[in-house]
Amino acid sequence: MRQIPLGLQLRSRAVFANFSAGENGEVLAALRGPGRHPLWLHGARGSGKTHLLQAMCAEAGEAAGYLSLDPQLALPPAALQGYELCRVLCLDDLDAVAGNLAWEQALFHLFNGATELRSRLVFASRLPPRQISWVLEDWRSRALACVLYSVRELDENGRAEALRLRAAQRGLDLPIETLDYLMKRMPRDLISLFEMLDALDEASLVAQRRLTIPFIRDALERHARTKP
Repeated sequence: MRQIPLGLQLRSRAVFANFSAGENGEVLAALRGPGRHPLWLHGARGSGKTHLLQAMCAEAGEAAGYLSLDPQLALPPAALQGYELCRVLCLDDLDAVAGNLAWEQALFHLFNGATELRSRLVFASRLPPRQISWVLEDWRSRALACVLYSVRELDENGRAEALRLRAAQRGLDLPIETLDYLMKRMPRDLISLFEMLDALDEASLVAQRRLTIPFIRDALERHARTKP
């Protein structure tokens, strides 16, 4: 896998096996299928776009490259150089650089280079490319040429299944009553649910306790008392 810039690492738990598809079965099939046409995923924060991109890279192994254009990483457009050599290339948060001519030029050249090398391209953003304010018409035309997929947020049953899969991957047993308890008392978005599960797993390891309802209740109360 291509060298990832400092501060950006693939999530070890972002694999297809623990992705709860919900209504996103078509998206999953497109990513795992043999098609070579560039794909563009769009959806709200927490809908699973990053998970899917990183899962695709995890499955492709050394032939893959993943890069987020999140402005917090402070990457220059030159960071894209060489990524066209990846057999599978996934670029995340593209709407973050919309309106930046240097970035759009870099994306345009990357797209052309990767296409010539027959690399698999997958892009992701919150909005579909037609609704993003690009300034470089050449890049806009490339973005609009991608096959578009909307990544839909999971319903309550889907979120519960995603949490169960996440727990199983960590070797945690979540009985149905424990899962119900968490779902009723935690924020609805998957990011918050996963972060709390990770924190509970760490707390259970420290305390050498199973994730029972009494333990989770005490851990959540301690967490609430320590919040600023």
